[in-house]
Amino acid sequence: MPIYPDMSSLSVSDLTKLQTVKYANLGSIAILVFDFCITFPEEVRWTWFRPWDVTRVIFVISRYLPFAGVGLTAYGERFTLIFFILCIADGNILDALRVGHKCTSSPQGKIIHIISIVAAESLLIIRTWAFWQRSKRLLIGLLVYSALIIAAALTVDLSHTMLLPGEEPPLGTCYFEDTRNEAVVYIFLAMFESVILILTVYKRVHDYKNSQSRIVVTLYHDGMFYMLCILGITLANVIIGAALPSAYSDMLDALQLVSHSVLASRILFRIRDSNGRIHEPSMSVTTMELDCLRPPTMSMSWTGTATQV
Repeated sequence: MPIYPDMSSLSVSDLTKLQTVKYANLGSIAILVFDFCITFPEEVRWTWFRPWDVTRVIFVISRYLPFAGVGLTAYGERFTLIFFILCIADGNILDALRVGHKCTSSPQGKIIHIISIVAAESLLIIRTWAFWQRSKRLLIGLLVYSALIIAAALTVDLSHTMLLPGEEPPLGTCYFEDTRNEAVVYIFLAMFESVILILTVYKRVHDYKNSQSRIVVTLYHDGMFYMLCILGITLANVIIGAALPSAYSDMLDALQLVSHSVLASRILFRIRDSNGRIHEPSMSVTTMELDCLRPPTMSMSWTGTATQV
């Protein structure tokens, strides 16, 4: 819940940092809306007329739930942002410092944030499972590892013990800000994403090293690029949470949510688009059932054996 101590304890520098965070979060909303607009035709083409199953439900959650998450962020910040600009333009610094009384905070945004990221990561798990010939051992291992990561992250997030040294959040207005423990949570997320990336790289080098097929390039090269982007934003959140002033702790919070939604969706769309265009003699695609990342079946003629991917 927000804390409302003496507003004079906030300096103009602190307030500027907080407003920078709000601008960044609102900018992330613009990215989400823009990407949705330009990829909506692909969504209609590749997902709307597919049968409903578990993976499609996960896709819908990762695609649309972030709108609720960033919507709550915008709702909580809209008054403070507009009022701050008007007060600063009018020279009323003290009024700007009192802007905190006009906003509220609730746990719904954090819950939506967690569910959205878990859904997006689940799409990556399904994709990795498909690359590994639908290995049951790999799937069980990833699910157990995911459960451990989620449990550890929630434990750290709910803990009142500060695991990283640093300044406490500045007292004052209502704002979106986390403790240093949030950096540890992102470390756990980065560990999970690194494992997914390593598994993808290993499979590419081990089984498809000499293949230049378009479908392989799409499945691996594009997928790895998107995963590197997701991992990069996660690591940026680790650095911000651990090294920068706590006022910046949530600067990429909305972007983290948006990037998972946008990039996980693009992985699906690129795979389906490539599958629709593939006409290569070096590869005979027997089936490519990718109903929202449903594991496909491929016959690799260059290996001389049928390979499930």
